[in-house]
Amino acid sequence: MLMNKEKVLEYLPHREPFLFIDSLESMELPENVKNQEERAARDLVGTVVVCHFEVKKELDILRGHFPGNPILPGVVQVEMMAQSCAFVSLGLTGIDENTSVKTLLLGVESAKFRKPVLPGMKLLITATIDSCRGTIAQYHCSITSNGEKISEAKILAKLDIVKKDNK
Repeated sequence: MLMNKEKVLEYLPHREPFLFIDSLESMELPENVKNQEERAARDLVGTVVVCHFEVKKELDILRGHFPGNPILPGVVQVEMMAQSCAFVSLGLTGIDENTSVKTLLLGVESAKFRKPVLPGMKLLITATIDSCRGTIAQYHCSITSNGEKISEAKILAKLDIVKKDNK
């Protein structure tokens, strides 16, 4: 595991009840860029990240969607996929305390919800960067549970690299 929940909280700006990543399992860079010291966003095409999230029955959003028959909303699944896209930017900065990358959601296409997400499910969220123009990247994302595809979407996002002021 690359990041546990504590490290995820250091990296993502999201907080409860809107944090939908429990851990980052892996980030795999394309072979042709693994040994490069400096990388541009376009070099990350082909990078794959894998994250985890467990749908706990206490999850606040489940109280109202739907009482007596809790199902994780599709919009939350899309947010979960978008949050996983942020970890692709680790390929630019690594886990560097002086640099952060903000991943800003620009669009969602082809979202498909194949099975309901229920309390107790352990989800595997995968994001692959398919293309990049400048700092605008397109990702193909999917959520699976026990090897079954639950949902998928194409995510369009902007990568903003931010140097932290150490003063």
